[in-house]
Amino acid sequence: MAGESSNPGTVEEIFKDFSGRRSSILQALSVDVDKFYSLCNPEMENLCLYGHPNGTWEVNLPAEEVPPELPEPALGINFARDGMQRQDWLSLVAVHSDCWLLSVSSYFGARLSRNENENTRMFCRMKYINLCDSSQLVNVACCSEFNAAMSMSLCFILYSMSRKRLFSLINDLPTLFEAVTGRKTIKDKPSMDHESKSQNGRSIEGEMKSTRKLMEECSEDEHGDTHCGSCGGHYINAEFWICCDVCERWYHGRCVKTTPAKAESMKQYKCPSCCTKRGRQ
Repeated sequence: MAGESSNPGTVEEIFKDFSGRRSSILQALSVDVDKFYSLCNPEMENLCLYGHPNGTWEVNLPAEEVPPELPEPALGINFARDGMQRQDWLSLVAVHSDCWLLSVSSYFGARLSRNENENTRMFCRMKYINLCDSSQLVNVACCSEFNAAMSMSLCFILYSMSRKRLFSLINDLPTLFEAVTGRKTIKDKPSMDHESKSQNGRSIEGEMKSTRKLMEECSEDEHGDTHCGSCGGHYINAEFWICCDVCERWYHGRCVKTTPAKAESMKQYKCPSCCTKRGRQ
């Protein structure tokens, strides 16, 4: 049987899949090394080492279907077994397994844009797009001027952030080669709690800062000549603004007594002036 298939669709699910396969292969190359060594008989056909997300591993023939459902691990690992020192052979298998793990994660990661496409569209349709970390909230106000080009830029930013976060999580773990050769201390498989903490860590914080900076620059270019319909003040990124869905004028949140949390729950926002006109009619 070829490698066990799964279908992770988010960064967290892909990293969980990676961690499970990695732990499986590490088990074969360390705890179960004698069993693994004996299964790799050089007189058999091309054999592969598969690590499964559920924590099990197997030495088996490659998938018969072409192309395979998932990227395949290195073929013929058994042929070099008796021609090398045992530790050198295990290190070689570890290097090829590292490559395989990354190829599987890249395969799933390449589909993030499709799996998260609907969520991204929802973000682009929202009146306010919230980019959150553990302590800050940045609100980017959207209105009719938020055109297709801006939407495409946002989609690209969100997609790039997802891939960067995925491989940042992967890079926090030592490679199989490092673990087998002892060049780096073996870390335990991170739990989901640790995983969520790492997402709010320094690496993610840096990505969020870069994204906020880009979004602020785009917003400044678009709303540089905008004035508050209440106080007449210039548009400033650091402040929360809201756009009336009726007259399309911009207002400081503080001038119309509206907070980001309150605005998020609104289906449509009408400024005090438009509300007054409607009442008179």
